[in-house]
Amino acid sequence: MGFGVFIHRSDSIYDDSPAEQYQFPSQYLRRVEACVGDWIIYYEPRKIAETRGYFAIAKVSQVIPDPGVSGMYLALIEPGSYLDFANPVAFNGTTGPVEQGVLNEQGRISGRAQSAVRPISPDDFNRIIELGFEEKAPLLPRFDSDMPSFGFDEEQAPFRFDQQRDRVSVTVSRILRDRVFRRVVLRAYDERCAITGLKLINGSGRAEVAAAHIRPVEASGPDIVSNGIALSGTAHWMFDRGLISLADDLEILISRQTNDPQGVRSIINKSGRALEPRRTSDRPHPHFLKWHREHCFKQ
Repeated sequence: MGFGVFIHRSDSIYDDSPAEQYQFPSQYLRRVEACVGDWIIYYEPRKIAETRGYFAIAKVSQVIPDPGVSGMYLALIEPGSYLDFANPVAFNGTTGPVEQGVLNEQGRISGRAQSAVRPISPDDFNRIIELGFEEKAPLLPRFDSDMPSFGFDEEQAPFRFDQQRDRVSVTVSRILRDRVFRRVVLRAYDERCAITGLKLINGSGRAEVAAAHIRPVEASGPDIVSNGIALSGTAHWMFDRGLISLADDLEILISRQTNDPQGVRSIINKSGRALEPRRTSDRPHPHFLKWHREHCFKQ
């Protein structure tokens, strides 16, 4: 087992779904197999406009041949392990690349940095994780003041690695995942309710809007931005109870079981469609919207 970096771009030609699977050609098979049972960091290339750099973490559960494409493979992501970074990490830090393993003996960036799948050292892994969850705002609790390392499990299972260094064992709770999820979703929607269009900030400077899962965590919904939507209190209540839902084009659907459909229409923004994030990759994914319509929405 070992840590890895997987390159992913929102306009990828591959059949990727970062919280569920990563498609790759056979040339990377050994490298991906080395990551099975361990954690990887997703990276968006610098050539992408407004790149996020290193933007998420996930755990690889197994590798299988792609049943639909000959010569291709799928790295399956352990359910519930994916989590966006609270703060995307740029490729270059103040003293050069944060992933120092991409440097050659002369201290220059090597061709290794172009590899779609590459191993990453424990030191580089922890450096990126620390930056990704750095407390730039009073959001995340600190667990280890010396060198935090993160494992993401519902049952607070410890995350350990066995390299030639002191072992680090840290537990991360559901509370932390929810707080990180709130930050990344609200950032995607500019702290504005996608249904009403309102952006309300209270006296403490906190946005009066929640980060709602489209497919709930209890129903195996992942903590990924495309499974989230920013909703104010009333809209959140209606969405969770299936009184409103969204079509794939983000048209707001109102249940026929709503006792006051005119009142519901009065709080919906004038476009009749949910506001969408600026980044296409952050937009609600049809896969999760379909689940909400089929399992939650009251037709």
